[in-house]
Amino acid sequence: MRLPYLLLAALLAPAALAQSLAPLPSAAQGEGYAVLIVSRERLEVATTCEVALYLHDQMAARLHQGQSVAFNLPPGKVSLRLGLTGTGPCQDGIAQLQGQSLELHAGEVRRYRIAMDNAGLRLHAAPALN
Repeated sequence: MRLPYLLLAALLAPAALAQSLAPLPSAAQGEGYAVLIVSRERLEVATTCEVALYLHDQMAARLHQGQSVAFNLPPGKVSLRLGLTGTGPCQDGIAQLQGQSLELHAGEVRRYRIAMDNAGLRLHAAPALN
């Protein structure tokens, strides 16, 4: 008596599995975003403190020497700020950090590196990976 039910289940299982699988996302679906890659090279910022990256006034990442971070962001204007963070001499100050703005376009990949100059921490364009 169980044999007919088992045979029916075995016949219907592949059909149910085929219906439950969703199609893989195409490349066109991912073109609505831009990729922002920020890296902290070992020699650009000579401090052991972490560098905090703020996107739209929200801390989005903390970078140690030699680390990178990537974000998938919607196209448009992006507000960025950098600052030192951590404990001891690295503690966040109360001073407003100077910010930068970027205009991102759908489908593009933008690379930046963190550097320190007379004005403090800044993002500088990095060469594209080819």
